[in-house]
Amino acid sequence: MGNSPVVLGFDFGGTKIATAVCDLMGNQLASATVSTGTATVSAHAIFDRGIRAARDLLATAAPGSEPAAVGVATFGIPFEDRVELAPAIDGWESLALGRELRAAFDGAEIRMATDAKAAATAEVRWGSLQGCDPGVYLNLGTGLAAAIVTGGQVVTGGNGAAGEIGYNLRAVSDVGLSLDQRVHLEEMVSGQALARRAAGNHHAIAMTAADVFEAGPGDPELDELLTSFVTELAFHLVNLTICINPVRIAVGGGMVRSWERIRPQLARALSAGVPYPPELVVARSPYDAPLLGAVALAVDAARGRDEDTGTQNTTTQDTTTQNTMA
Repeated sequence: MGNSPVVLGFDFGGTKIATAVCDLMGNQLASATVSTGTATVSAHAIFDRGIRAARDLLATAAPGSEPAAVGVATFGIPFEDRVELAPAIDGWESLALGRELRAAFDGAEIRMATDAKAAATAEVRWGSLQGCDPGVYLNLGTGLAAAIVTGGQVVTGGNGAAGEIGYNLRAVSDVGLSLDQRVHLEEMVSGQALARRAAGNHHAIAMTAADVFEAGPGDPELDELLTSFVTELAFHLVNLTICINPVRIAVGGGMVRSWERIRPQLARALSAGVPYPPELVVARSPYDAPLLGAVALAVDAARGRDEDTGTQNTTTQDTTTQNTMA
């Protein structure tokens, strides 16, 4: 190797892939973001696009080096041979993510986590959830998910699915119905859902969630859609808060760019409906926390810090080391 050891971080999202090359302290040497492409691009092609972007970064920032470890944040729950609960990209569930990463970076330690749990790891380590027990990270992006923090640890759950509120029941009539027989919360409350609902109910042209928030103040129909959207989100956030009793909720994801429209309704709902309302804040790294969390996973793996904490290749439990990536 021509350079000092480095690590790689990936954030595979529904619309973009972010990657970063860092040293073993987590200091960023280079980063890049690429689009996942159109809806017709295959899951494997999207994965390959991310790998190529990382290889290009390595060639520029650390020529001659191979990563000592690779950390990955992804929508869905990652395993060696699949990614479960990952509807954002067709075919992503069938992608053997762990094996593909090991083939792409032979000899590197591989660590994976859901995007929300990776983001929560970053926020606990050096961000807005540091010292919060318990705390909640709420991801408002292409999809919808939460991560629960207690005792400085991100709760993974028995199958890695703790906090997957996108699968919540939406009505009493949903009780007893299987997953494929009902409309999931994420299908109504997420960036993808908002864009789809706006296009179907109001506009013939395609709109992004950002477009809907921007146009809402001057368009009564879109404004009503936004009110309904945030109200349903608030309903579920209040119930989650009553269950967990967090001292703070940190919110991240692309929709935080419209926080002025979202926050008042959420704050009112929490204040009115929760016995002990938590503090509601924007995450310290609202758009980059999943990538930062992925870097933290890689740094810990490269330095052997997760070996004594029970951390598995698909999750993270160690939140004791400060990540200095800027």
